[in-house]
Amino acid sequence: MPESLFAGLVGQEQATALLLAALERQRLAPAYLFCGPDGVGRSIAARRFLEGVIAGPGGSASVRRRLQEGNHPDLLWVEPTYSDKGQLVPASKAVEAGVSRKAPPQLRLEQVREVSQFLARRPVEAERCLVVIEAVEAMAEGAANALLKTLEEPGDGVLILLSAAPDRLLSTIRSRCQAIPFARLAPGQLQQVLAEQGVQASSPDPPELVELAAGSPGALLLQRQQWQALPEGLAQRCAELVGAGFSGGALPSQPVSPVEALSLARDLCEALEVEQQLWLLDWWQLRLWRLSHNPAQQQRLEQLRRQLRSFVQPRLAWEVALLELSGVAAA
Repeated sequence: MPESLFAGLVGQEQATALLLAALERQRLAPAYLFCGPDGVGRSIAARRFLEGVIAGPGGSASVRRRLQEGNHPDLLWVEPTYSDKGQLVPASKAVEAGVSRKAPPQLRLEQVREVSQFLARRPVEAERCLVVIEAVEAMAEGAANALLKTLEEPGDGVLILLSAAPDRLLSTIRSRCQAIPFARLAPGQLQQVLAEQGVQASSPDPPELVELAAGSPGALLLQRQQWQALPEGLAQRCAELVGAGFSGGALPSQPVSPVEALSLARDLCEALEVEQQLWLLDWWQLRLWRLSHNPAQQQRLEQLRRQLRSFVQPRLAWEVALLELSGVAAA
């Protein structure tokens, strides 16, 4: 069995072994569930597997290129969408289209109906019609029920569902798919993937970013973007407020003035959108926990997170939290 079909897919030996075996034995399931973290290669594996379905286990450079470019007539690739002025805009094109993203994108009933119609038609070039649905857990109830009906009568096509949260799917949907597990990458594998893609950090990643990425190269790239978008010195000011000087007691070893705490709250709210503030909380919580396992700090930051998500006035929420965390005010 040639191994070139999945060449470059790092750390997913179990998944590729299962997929290669299906191609070798020509025993394809009508539906697969590629489950695992975002950014570890599920989409790449889906395209490579479908390349093998179309061209055989040896693969085909031309088929690979067409699948990658999304111009193969027998492939339908579906992703969650935003509804904007009566049109469905794919999540990947929302920023370019200037779509409001106050609510998360969804897989919608009309998209699932399109999947059913696509699978029912006669293929143009391949032997089967092929469908990939990203983030399949992002389905409304009506779409989930429609997808279940499609899985009950799959026809001759091949359907691949990609999910980072398979536990959020209907159990009846999961039971009708062959599960293909994808694993988180070890730190060395993560760096290998980024190096092979020519993505080099200008300086070593803070250890918190690597931990927040949780073994996902894609997530690490997003963590880097968030980190680089922070105004210079802002994260350091947070760290110094209750950072390395924190001895595990009630107060930092060097007291912080109320003016410093209030100034930091002001600068955080003026420089960062709420989503960025929530990301900074993730980083700060992890950093504090690495320095001193203090449950009270974590609980106070979790309270701040809930307040920011509940549309409490952000600056006021930060001011009170920073005064308490710095020891200036009683918790």
